[in-house]
Amino acid sequence: MSQVTATDLYEVTMALSYLREDMRAPATFGLSVRDLPPGRGFLVAAGLEPALDHLSRFRVGRGDLQHFAEALQRPVADLEPLHGLSFDGQVRAVPEGRIVFAGEPLLEVTAPLPQAQLVETYLLSLVCHQTTVASKAARCVLAAAGRPLVDFSLRRAHGPEAGMQAARVCALVGFAGTSDVAAANRYGIPASGTMAHSYVEAFGSEEQAFRAFARTRPGPVTFLVDTYDTDLGVATAARVLKELGPGPGCGVRLDSGDLFALARRARTALDEAGLRDVQVIASGGLDEYGVDALVRAGAPIDVYAVGTKVGTASDAPCLDAAYELVEYAGQPVMKLSSAKVTAPGRKQVHRGPGLRDVIGLANEEPPEGTEALLRTVMRGGLRTEPPDTLDAARARFEADLAALPEEARRIDHPVAPVPVVTTRLSVLTTVVRHRIEARTRAGR
Repeated sequence: MSQVTATDLYEVTMALSYLREDMRAPATFGLSVRDLPPGRGFLVAAGLEPALDHLSRFRVGRGDLQHFAEALQRPVADLEPLHGLSFDGQVRAVPEGRIVFAGEPLLEVTAPLPQAQLVETYLLSLVCHQTTVASKAARCVLAAAGRPLVDFSLRRAHGPEAGMQAARVCALVGFAGTSDVAAANRYGIPASGTMAHSYVEAFGSEEQAFRAFARTRPGPVTFLVDTYDTDLGVATAARVLKELGPGPGCGVRLDSGDLFALARRARTALDEAGLRDVQVIASGGLDEYGVDALVRAGAPIDVYAVGTKVGTASDAPCLDAAYELVEYAGQPVMKLSSAKVTAPGRKQVHRGPGLRDVIGLANEEPPEGTEALLRTVMRGGLRTEPPDTLDAARARFEADLAALPEEARRIDHPVAPVPVVTTRLSVLTTVVRHRIEARTRAGR
C-alpha cells in the first residue's frame, strides 16, 4: 500500500468530485497554526523536507484506486478519473529550523485543485507532528543552557515512525544524540545509550554487570547506578572505572529519585575518587521544566537525556493547525466559520529585527529592513534546490533563537510575539468577507 492512501476519506471524495466537475484550476492552500499551545512562546518549523519527498513521489496508481474503491464501497471504474494523478504544483514554505508564530503560513501549496486537495492530510500530519516535537525540544535546549541533550523518546513514542521523526527534529534543534539506531543511521545523528535496570538485575551484582558491560562495549562506558542503592551504585561504578581506566567520555546515569541531591552526591564521590572527567547523566521523566529546575538549582549534571515527555510533547501534544483554501482560479477566498475565520490570498511573512513579523500578500513590496520567510521550494512538482540538511536547519534555528525576545524564551509563562498584518491584507479580507456575506444573503 502506497503513502497515497494515507489520507482522510473525504479528501478522495472531494478530489474525485473536482475532477468530475472539471474543477482543475489552480488552487492555493495555506498551512498555518491558528493559536500557539499553552506554555509556548514560539514554534519551530519542521517537517518540510519529508513533505517535499512525499509530494515529489506522489502518484495515484492502480493499487491506490483499488484501496480507494474498497473504502468508498464503489466499483474501481468509478475512481478511474483519479488514476495517474500526480503532484506538479508549486510549494512556497518557511525553511525548517525557522522560528514561527501563530497565524503565519508555514507553507503554501499551489496546484490544480484535485492535487492540492488530495495531499492535505499527509502534509498536515507531517508538518504538525514534527513542528510540535521540534518546538518542545527547542525549549529543552533553552532550559539546558548549553549542556548536551540526548533523545531517549523512541520506546514511548506514538509508534516507531513518530520516534524516527522525533529523533530527527531533536537533532535539528541541537540535541547531541539519539538512542534510536535507525534514526542515527538515516540522518547521521550520533547514537547514544547506556544500559537498562534489567541488565543489572540479570547479574549477581552491580559490579559484575558493570564489568561485563565494559567488556562488551569498547571505549567510553556509562553505568546506570540507581537499580538498587544509588550511592552504593556510584561507588561501585567509580571503583570499576578506576580499575579499567577506559578513558574520557565515561559517565554514571541517574534515572530516578531526587536528581539534584543524587547528582551532588555522585559528583562528590567521583571527584574524591579522582574521576573528575566522568560525567553525571540524568534521565527519568525530564522535559524543559525539569531540566530548567535542575539547571537553575545548580545541579552538577553534565548531560540530560529526555524521552517520553519530549517525544510526545506531552503538555501540548497537538497544534491547532489547518490547511485552508485561500485562492481558487485566481480569486481570493476565505472561511467565515465561527472561531475559524481565515485570511484570503497568497501570503508572505516579512521578518524584521528581533523576529518582528509582518504578514502580507505575496505580491506586496517587503517593508524596509525585512526578509521574506516563505521561499519557493518546489515548482512543477520538482524541488527547486537540493534537499536541505539538518546542519543548515540547525544554523537557522540557532540564529532565530538568539534573536528571539526574552519573554518568548521563558520556560514558565512565555509571551509570544504577535505578527502584524499589512493594510492591503486587511483591506482584502474585508472586501472578500463582504462579498461572501452579500452572496450568502442573496442566496437565501
